[in-house]
Amino acid sequence: MIVTIDGPASSGKSTAARGLAQRLQFQFLDTGAMYRVVALACLQRSIDVTNTNAVAEVAEQVEITFPDGRVFAAGIDVTNAIRTPKITQAASLVATNTNVRRELVCQQRKLAEGLNIVTEGRDQGTVAFPEAECKFYLTADSQVRAHRRQRDLNSNKQNVSLKEVITQLQARDQRDKNRFDSPLKPAEDAVQIDTTQLKPAEVLDVLESTIRQRLAD
Repeated sequence: MIVTIDGPASSGKSTAARGLAQRLQFQFLDTGAMYRVVALACLQRSIDVTNTNAVAEVAEQVEITFPDGRVFAAGIDVTNAIRTPKITQAASLVATNTNVRRELVCQQRKLAEGLNIVTEGRDQGTVAFPEAECKFYLTADSQVRAHRRQRDLNSNKQNVSLKEVITQLQARDQRDKNRFDSPLKPAEDAVQIDTTQLKPAEVLDVLESTIRQRLAD
């Protein structure tokens, strides 16, 4: 069974996807991390992330794996390295590259083949896995998302002002929603959940109950 969770940045989808995978004993696929890995690899090689052809070549070359819930690029643990504000912004630009998206979607499908998996991102229910048995789209108030993002950054010892976080989120939202290839939007058959007033455990309860009901049907 494939479960997709899409939504804008800091809507709670990563936390929900990890928790849901644990509850269901499914595999978890963090597709956003894959774009971050490509962005990191480009910056390490001094490649301009707006150079579409060069970035697409990097996406084809870099080996991305997820052993034990960590993120590895070419055998090196980059779990923490891909979570900086610089990589976040670069990854948002990388994600507008059509050839990169096609390459990573192919990789995502290979990683999910034959598995019970929870996969989260921006286009999982619409493009990567349009035939997924259960699809969710999480959203939240922009101010709440900004506070969540700032809290996450501070917990990783990255001190960023709320104003800067809001500016970054607004830019990401615009790029994600308005890009030509695979724009951010809910799948027509996705269950939409506003997480603004919900605690993480409450979001998980809604997701899990929905899936277990479908498994029982």
